[in-house]
Amino acid sequence: MKKTTTRKTSGIKSKRNMVINISIVGDKDIKVLNNKYFERNYPTDVLSFNFNQVVDGEYYLGDVVVNKDQAERQCKDYGNDLEHEISELVAHGVLHLLGVHHEDDNDNRVHGVTT
Repeated sequence: MKKTTTRKTSGIKSKRNMVINISIVGDKDIKVLNNKYFERNYPTDVLSFNFNQVVDGEYYLGDVVVNKDQAERQCKDYGNDLEHEISELVAHGVLHLLGVHHEDDNDNRVHGVTT
């Protein structure tokens, strides 16, 4: 199944270093974040928080938060090992920071997303 995506201009024109923070958490912590910031009271596989600010002379793009518990469950579905699944979720989160978004927000998985 091929996903449709949209792309927006993210405003990345700076020659500064780009900073992206990556956190790996479990179901409990990502559920709290998902509820607090998106009013969705359930765990998800990855969340992105876009900042687009210069902090201490560096361009701070944002944060990516990966749910290791969900990644472990998804490994079985997609035939990946845990390291591969987490790397796909990190890439998926970074794509969101860069302006690539789902047409159908009900499916938040990275698998099948094309740019």
